[in-house]
Amino acid sequence: MNDKWEILHGDALKLLGGFAPGAFDAVITDPPYASGGRTQAEKNKSTAKKYSSMGDHAPPPFDGDAKDQRSWTRWAAEWLGDARKICKPGAPVCMFIDWRQLPAATDALQWAGW
Repeated sequence: MNDKWEILHGDALKLLGGFAPGAFDAVITDPPYASGGRTQAEKNKSTAKKYSSMGDHAPPPFDGDAKDQRSWTRWAAEWLGDARKICKPGAPVCMFIDWRQLPAATDALQWAGW
């Protein structure tokens, strides 16, 4: 850990409530994209299978990637709102996102007050 920055790994809906308002200078995040398939059956596949061709050496799967776009937007607006509460005024949000989720991400950011 550096005395100027720290990487937090976990469920934002559980982590963010433990910080004081104004504790953060920025949000840099790479949330689950929930865009890995045309059908719900394809989205429900393990992330290790959807996003990797490494077979047994694939990274471990992660949760939260099987949402449809409406539920993803609602979910993202919730944690982005929590993040806004603990950021200093004017703090930037840097969010990695699949291009297919860009409209949903824009809606979520606005609903969260960014």
